Amino acid sequence: MKIFILYSSPNIDGLTAACANAAMEGLQAGGAETELINLNKLKVGMCQACDDGWGTCRNEHECQVLDDFQTLHKQAYQADALVLVTPVYWHEMSESAKDFTDRLRRCEALRHEQSRFYQHAILCIAAAGGSGNGLISCLVSMERWVDHMRAKK
Repeated sequence: MKIFILYSSPNIDGLTAACANAAMEGLQAGGAETELINLNKLKVGMCQACDDGWGTCRNEHECQVLDDFQTLHKQAYQADALVLVTPVYWHEMSESAKDFTDRLRRCEALRHEQSRFYQHAILCIAAAGGSGNGLISCLVSMERWVDHMRAKK
């Protein structure tokens, strides 16, 4: 089983990275092949709501904004499962996680059962440091994304 672990923090020695590494170690101990990807090291910009608000993502299921998203989208298709790990920023996912998830949702959600992510396993981890404030609302947002993707929780 191949599992992609995407994490979205610029701090490679912080809590979010530790959570991503712990997920990787646990999955590898269970026999999974893993790949750890730091979204902050890639160029994945925000959705531009191209043309009439959809661009090519609605019908062609590909984003027309050219950056590292296209490669990451194809890589995610090859995975048997995804793990998304984000720090909690202002009760939400980090900006790099939000950019990736927004664009992936636009390309895949309207494919319904034809999407590679339909009934696909996606595990979401929110790393809330300090007071832990915002953890629940961040996880609710992540759960809504998984629902839109029609993936397994």
